Amino acid sequence: MTQPAAIGPVEMVVLSFPGTRIDPAVTAAFGEVVDRGYATVLDLIYLAKDADGSVTQIEIDEPLSETGLDGLTVDPLGLVSDDDLEVVRSSMEPGTSAVVIVYEETWARQLAGEVRAAGGEVELHVQVPRDAVEAALSAT
Repeated sequence: MTQPAAIGPVEMVVLSFPGTRIDPAVTAAFGEVVDRGYATVLDLIYLAKDADGSVTQIEIDEPLSETGLDGLTVDPLGLVSDDDLEVVRSSMEPGTSAVVIVYEETWARQLAGEVRAAGGEVELHVQVPRDAVEAALSAT
């Protein structure tokens, strides 16, 4: 992948699921976000923990058809560390799976570039907890 002159914010998210196969609706929704250009996936790793605690790990350059994640567009950069994966593996319950995704908020690429060109930088980036948003919405 050729690096863009400006890159938007890059984040990592871990999605967890019961069982070992990702629901096709989740994969479709994820694919739509990428296809519309809102996000660019820079890394993706699938993990599954079986009943005896053994963990299967599948990297994005391996076949994902058995996971339910096939057909996704990813420009892998190897941004997930072994330490990151160990945190996820150790928090998983038997009989569950997780998808570790590093993505660029592509929609913000131009804005991020302009901020940097103006000598600015992001001073604070906080994700507002879902409970707080739901509480604010229900109060209105």
